[in-house]
Amino acid sequence: MTVQSRSAGTRALCELAPIIPVLVVHDVAHAIPLAEALVRGGLPVLEVTLRTPAALDVIAAMATVKGGHVGAGTLITPADVTAAKAVGATFGVSPGATDTLLDACEAAELPILPGAASASEAMRLLERGYDMLKFFPAEAAGGVDAIKGIGGPLPQISFCPTGGINPTNAPKYLALSNVVCAGGSWVAPNDLVYAGKWDEIEELARHASGLSR
Repeated sequence: MTVQSRSAGTRALCELAPIIPVLVVHDVAHAIPLAEALVRGGLPVLEVTLRTPAALDVIAAMATVKGGHVGAGTLITPADVTAAKAVGATFGVSPGATDTLLDACEAAELPILPGAASASEAMRLLERGYDMLKFFPAEAAGGVDAIKGIGGPLPQISFCPTGGINPTNAPKYLALSNVVCAGGSWVAPNDLVYAGKWDEIEELARHASGLSR
């Protein structure tokens, strides 16, 4: 399998909008209105992290929202992959990558955005056929300078930086030639979600969707 074919699915999703919302949702009742607000605001690709007991139910609910592409974040084990695929996740995201996890995603035909934080990790994933990677934790791992530095010898790899991304620094990441999009949680802050202020979340999404790439 070629490099392009391993990452074709996730690259196509990453190209849909400059920001992928990273969502930690505790109440399934928030799932549909939250997804609808983000999609209306121009952010159709949604990452629901498997960090809450409600996460799988949230993915299942969001998968019904027209125009949305819902994936499961924080995939760690083959069991995570199986569970995410079963409830309708169309892609997966992981903070890192292991052969066991990649094997499971490939067997399940679940496109994955695997994480890397160094040139060696990126090279290993490229060797396996992945050229669209999550750079995590972005700010802690060296930020814009690190991604720019890796891009010199490895121009064929593109990144979605996640971890410490906010409205202020996102444009700096998006300006890099090897960054396709970025992941951020600021578009769906917990206080607005709990208060059901979907119009305000839609406005945050609209602003994020207008960031330059």
